[in-house]
Amino acid sequence: MKEISREVISELINMGASYADIRLHLRDEQEHISTLNGSLKNYSLETKKGLGIRVLFDGAWGFSSSETLTKEGVLECAKRAIDKAKASSKLIRYPIVQSPKEIVKTTYKSSFEIDPFSVSLEEKLNCLLDVDRKLSHERFDFWGAYCSFYKREIFYCDSEGTEFVRSLMEIDGGQFIMAKDCDGLNQRRSHGLWLDSEGTSGFENFKTERFDQAQRIKEELLQILDAPLLDKSKMDVVLLNDMMALQTHETIGHALELDRILGYELSYAGGSHISLEDFGTLKFGSSKLNARADGTVKNSPGSIGLDDDGVKAKNVLMIEKGILKDAITSRQMVVEANALAKREVFKESGATCRAESYNRMPIERMNNINIDFGSDGNFEELISKIDNGVILDTPRSWSIGSNRENFHFACEIGWRIEKGQVTGVVRNPSYRGESLEFWNALKYVGDQSTWKLMPTFNCGKGQPNQIMRLGHGVPVCVFSNVQVGD
Repeated sequence: MKEISREVISELINMGASYADIRLHLRDEQEHISTLNGSLKNYSLETKKGLGIRVLFDGAWGFSSSETLTKEGVLECAKRAIDKAKASSKLIRYPIVQSPKEIVKTTYKSSFEIDPFSVSLEEKLNCLLDVDRKLSHERFDFWGAYCSFYKREIFYCDSEGTEFVRSLMEIDGGQFIMAKDCDGLNQRRSHGLWLDSEGTSGFENFKTERFDQAQRIKEELLQILDAPLLDKSKMDVVLLNDMMALQTHETIGHALELDRILGYELSYAGGSHISLEDFGTLKFGSSKLNARADGTVKNSPGSIGLDDDGVKAKNVLMIEKGILKDAITSRQMVVEANALAKREVFKESGATCRAESYNRMPIERMNNINIDFGSDGNFEELISKIDNGVILDTPRSWSIGSNRENFHFACEIGWRIEKGQVTGVVRNPSYRGESLEFWNALKYVGDQSTWKLMPTFNCGKGQPNQIMRLGHGVPVCVFSNVQVGD
């Protein structure tokens, strides 16, 4: 199949294409297991193979995919792709030009100790049921645990000479409990598996204390059920890693996707409050904010070696000491953006063009949108600096402006802080703000001991929709004078 792919690329160039690439999924497996109240709730195992062909003809893309992995099937798929490109070329407003890239031949492989697909279903289910049993309590209505595994082997080649093989292993897992509080309203406490950036992506992660957090979240939910509500007011807010990941994802990540800035996602995912004129000048946040699109972070679902343009992973500093510098970019969009701005806003692709699978067209997607850790101390030291505030953890619901200009997030749990001391749990905490005002209110950034790599497995974008997996490396952060409560 690899040799056939190379031959078909040559055929497409002979047919008049200016560029072509093929992503061949030689193996694509997904397994999901979940429990509910002591029993198996759901099990699924999906195995597939296929390829996607992307062709550039007369300034327009054409794309087609197929699961017929024969030479005839690949050639037929290639013909469909170039026919679509020819048809599209008659309608385009801006002819597509791609920025230069380094030509490489390489491999990329995830690190793991225990292949989850080599572990019996019985062992995996018993692991979940063990956690499930620990979650049970007479006051709880529902509880359960889950795990998901993704394994892919992908061959990529293009007409410029780049070739690579990706062997990827990605894991996800967690647990939750639900109960009615003193007012008869549903409350939830949950925990998702966070990753060790220097670790591995195998089944061994489900045998660690990072996965089994049953006792902690049980105790916290029991406190929530009878806790006072968080009063509406303005105070300092401490965002733990789960909430920092969501805040970063929604108001930095999506806001800085270049295709959204150029208006390509308006009909579905929305746009951005950022314009091309803002780069290099906009004070996006306080001087303590440094944010990156880093595809080189180890052991993250957002790190895949090279993107689906064939560009090597990079660590792009997007916000430096609060000033907006760069964006989430692809080869196509940086050229178009520079032309529209009539200046060089972006030097090169940030290697963030990705597709969910072989049957989807690559578009700009977050890889690992990270916040640098700071020097304001560990968790205890951060709390000691706060006179009146609240600690917030774990997203419960989220509402975001279509251009990511504002937000309202509700959390599973909060803890009040008074005069540098944690004084108790509060129920139904929430906070809201204008995105730029909020990031400019960044007061303290925790040190390296507070930084965690939080995976995200449900980021949707594109038409047809693509669900992408990525990561957010974030520290605990403190924001001043934030509106909290409903």
